[in-house]
Amino acid sequence: MGQIVKNKMLVFCLLLAAIVGYAQPGTINSHNENSQLVRDFSGYQWKMKMMLPGEGVKQGLHQLPPEDIETHVWNPAKIPGDVYTDLWKAGVIEDPYYGRNSVKAQWVMQYEWWYSYQFNVTEDIGENMVRLDFDGVDYACDVWLNGEYLGSHEGAFSPFSFDINHALRTSKKWLKSSNILMVRLAPPPQVNSRVAGRKTPWFGDYWRDLIPFGLYRPIRMVTTGKARITDLYVKPKINKDKSAYANLEIEVENTASIPKQMSFVGTIEGKNFKSKEIKVEFSKLIKPGKQIVKKQVKINNAKLWWPWDLGEPNLYTAKISLKDHKINQDYNETTFGIREVSMKWNPGFTKDEVSFPRTTVINGKPIFIRSACWGGPPDIFVGRTTEEKYKRLIKLAKEANMNNIRIFGWHPPEIPIFYKLCDEAGITVWQDIIPLGTGNLSKDEAFLEKIFKEGESVITERRNHPSLIMMEGGEEMFLRSGDAMFTRNFLETLGKRLQAKVDLPYVPDSPLTCETAQEAGYKPKEAVHALRYFYGMGKQLMEDWYSSLDYPIVPEYAITSVPNVESLKKFIPKDELWTPGVSWGHHWADLDRLRIQNFDAFGEEKTGSLQEFVDATQDAQGIIFQLGIEHFRRRKPVTSGISLCHFITYWPDMKWGLVDNYTQPKRSYYFVKTAFQPLLINLKFDKRRWKTSENFKGDIWVVNDFYKEYKNCKATYIIKDDAKNVLFKKSFNIDEIGENSSTKVLEINQKILKRVKKNFYVTLELKDKKGNVISENDYMLLIGDQQKASAQFKKMGEEVRNRNRKYTYGNYYKFYDKYSGDNKEELESKLDTIKTRGFNK
Repeated sequence: MGQIVKNKMLVFCLLLAAIVGYAQPGTINSHNENSQLVRDFSGYQWKMKMMLPGEGVKQGLHQLPPEDIETHVWNPAKIPGDVYTDLWKAGVIEDPYYGRNSVKAQWVMQYEWWYSYQFNVTEDIGENMVRLDFDGVDYACDVWLNGEYLGSHEGAFSPFSFDINHALRTSKKWLKSSNILMVRLAPPPQVNSRVAGRKTPWFGDYWRDLIPFGLYRPIRMVTTGKARITDLYVKPKINKDKSAYANLEIEVENTASIPKQMSFVGTIEGKNFKSKEIKVEFSKLIKPGKQIVKKQVKINNAKLWWPWDLGEPNLYTAKISLKDHKINQDYNETTFGIREVSMKWNPGFTKDEVSFPRTTVINGKPIFIRSACWGGPPDIFVGRTTEEKYKRLIKLAKEANMNNIRIFGWHPPEIPIFYKLCDEAGITVWQDIIPLGTGNLSKDEAFLEKIFKEGESVITERRNHPSLIMMEGGEEMFLRSGDAMFTRNFLETLGKRLQAKVDLPYVPDSPLTCETAQEAGYKPKEAVHALRYFYGMGKQLMEDWYSSLDYPIVPEYAITSVPNVESLKKFIPKDELWTPGVSWGHHWADLDRLRIQNFDAFGEEKTGSLQEFVDATQDAQGIIFQLGIEHFRRRKPVTSGISLCHFITYWPDMKWGLVDNYTQPKRSYYFVKTAFQPLLINLKFDKRRWKTSENFKGDIWVVNDFYKEYKNCKATYIIKDDAKNVLFKKSFNIDEIGENSSTKVLEINQKILKRVKKNFYVTLELKDKKGNVISENDYMLLIGDQQKASAQFKKMGEEVRNRNRKYTYGNYYKFYDKYSGDNKEELESKLDTIKTRGFNK
């Protein structure tokens, strides 16, 4: 009885301290009458210092007295953040995004960096437990509190904690209540294959060799009773009577040495809709250590979570308090959605052609994935991004009619705000759970176990988010694998470990169509990366290329473009803007491929001015994306999804993104927005170049991704000449557009091109029975000779390949107009570069 009174008094003191100000800034109570206190260490009160590797401990930084002010003269820092952003803001380095400054900053990753945080604790902790929670550190760190070594951690994506009662100083007197937290951030690893799956790859053809690292996620001090909730998972199960079960899996840790009978008090209610609160209370004997407590809660008239184009993204909140008699020991809450995900086989492919079903089924309804790769985080230096940036990007994704975002394996699992926004927006997430950008892993079992554990940590933290619907194991691992069967076994083991944590579909890698994947036993018609147009530029005109692709799903469909001129001025030096200078190459501009891509789209290279060139690259990217998207969507249900490469990229580059690093949509964004309309009227044609003597031929289709029928609709198509004068106009009726369908509705065969000189335009419009416009589309086509254009395209491509044999792909030395020396060979090389580049001042 005396212990109960003592605990009640402790809770009262803690709550009173929080109210009157004894608790420190940043300390909050999670809910009423709860002994859990959370103090967030996020913010600008951190300091940082550079040391040679190993020197920090030798010099005694970890033993600095907590009352001292020596760290006040260290560089200021912000947590969450990263080393480079802290140094840039302090004036130590120049902006790594600008020009070629990233090369100048490579010295940073050769040092260790010490971060310090001083704080006071004036509340009496009593018999409660206090711990430090680290949500994530990239990549390796050691931690001290008041000179006491707490431990170390490796792995960028796994959270970790330390109990700190033994090291924490508390007092009503200010100096005696001083504490100092010291974190030694090790120099980042330099070889990716040694940390694969546990750190974001820092290579690829859209980044330069500057390895990010930092304390990139929040750090908190948490006070609880001796028993605490370490995880809360809600696993939904939908019943036939419109009810659902919320299967609670509560991970509890009893830090005491004896078992205790504990009470669980929980509630479930709608988060973004009104509902009756469901209450649940039960008891359980909690043994020392960690254990899982399960409880099933029935929800009548359950509101399901749907992607935005199929229904409402309804969300619930589950709250659990852990009690010892009447005293709360801990509290946890989570947001979840009631939805079930399964996969079905795509029709049109045999099981000798594909290994996996690739049609996603949500709550019993097959969907077509309209997606783009999240080449993120929004900034590779995470200290530069903000919650507002995430909000704007998710809003742009939804406005582009995307129902999915793919986080693929060159990039890390995202932070909570990303999934929260996707949950709320009804945008699904298709994710490589951990970033595996190499197939050349060590076969040491202890090494592989670390990767599996990292993956389990990632999925455990994110599994309550209903937006997460599909898991993938690796990204292009077989393309870089020296041992096909080892890679297959590794990826399949990873899948089993992940699916033991969450009931979601899993596929081992993307793509599985390469030679090594076939050697490992996968089938010839697996998911394909549609990258050949770019990397093999000049081999096939766009319509010949995309129309040849016959696969069940396309995880990557890649075309490049240049950011807007206003954005270019933010990261390209003025004297390198036009004619393009070396910094364009450093940011991965491939001017040769962009020129040829422009030729394919417009019949000319469009290099007359900076604005003309920029606009043309974006329009060309948009045209190719549009036509490819429409090709795959017309094939549904044989093809069940397409993901563009990319929606964003994580620094200001000249590559894949539809939205640039400054969150500015390119012109191509609007082509994609049109092509991703859930209800889409579109035009199929075999070629983009037509002779004036030919009849223009094509087919009008309607693709409907909604589960809604449309009856008695009217469609109109208009063909216009160069000056947008109408050459032909026709309207026709469509009696019925079926739900979740793809249907040809009309054939076009018109002899109207004699008046066209260069370009002609086709616009389409679809109206419902009330006369409302429900879909619009338009196309620009060319007057020309398809065979001659194809021959010219191939010749231009061969010129590029010859130059790349000299410089290698991605070598921006070819951007220099001046060469050392003045021998004939170098001068000829200079002239040839300028001539074939096609840019004039």
